[in-house]
Amino acid sequence: MHVHEEIVTAVENCMPDEESLYDLADLYKIFADSTRIKILYVLLESEMCVCDIAQLLNMSQSAISHQLRVLKASRLVKNRRDGKTVFYSLSDDHIKTILDQGLEHINE
Repeated sequence: MHVHEEIVTAVENCMPDEESLYDLADLYKIFADSTRIKILYVLLESEMCVCDIAQLLNMSQSAISHQLRVLKASRLVKNRRDGKTVFYSLSDDHIKTILDQGLEHINE
């Protein structure tokens, strides 16, 4: 077996560091749950509170709250308080890009 050192070295120099790859894998794990995907799609359309998301998705508020905590910890959603109500929205436009590219890939 002959190793092509130049190619191996060039690719090795382009690879992200181990910690970045680990963090990227963790990010994609968040997208592995269909409930979280549904919540992200809901928030693509409008900022919403837990009770509205729960009604829309026909789920309990506690189930939605749990998933929102996961999404917030991963910095995919953010929240703001208005009186006693907490409204959730997407953290930034990257989430829409990730979802759009994923759908484009599976629909090819």
